[in-house]
Amino acid sequence: MDSHYDQVMKARAGADPTATRLYFAYSTILDRAAFEEWRSQHSYDFFELPEGRLAEALDVDLVYDFPSRWWGGRVAGLKDAAGQTVYGRLFEIRGQDWPIIQHKEGFVTSMCVERPVRVRVEGQEVEATAFVTNPRRASADGPVSPRFVEALVRGARSAGLPEAYVERLTRGE
Repeated sequence: MDSHYDQVMKARAGADPTATRLYFAYSTILDRAAFEEWRSQHSYDFFELPEGRLAEALDVDLVYDFPSRWWGGRVAGLKDAAGQTVYGRLFEIRGQDWPIIQHKEGFVTSMCVERPVRVRVEGQEVEATAFVTNPRRASADGPVSPRFVEALVRGARSAGLPEAYVERLTRGE
């Protein structure tokens, strides 16, 4: 358990248990095995990430803009990019579980910020929340993390993202 557990549990206790949030996930959380390991390491075994639905965020693209010591290089966020898309999964998260997602995504440590994204799912467009690099911490310094790219590809495959998109991720694009 890390020092953020109490903070997350306090936020959970104060959250509306009837509320839900749409969460667009495009990164390493899609690697179920890795997520379950993280969940266990942080004492969130009670939380189940729902199945989610295949989704495509519109008018955004990946950008490797966060230098991570843990990953040994830059990791991905999203940037505005007209006409571009990023695949992921759309999850409906209970309000009381949102702080766990915030913890996993790095919001609790100010690595990331929340941002709205337009998402196409099952032929409809909806607005969801994605996590992107905190602009105060964004940098293009250093190489892209090969280990992160491997995890991104593993997650994309396990999430059933389109093979052409997975190939693009493999190239670090």
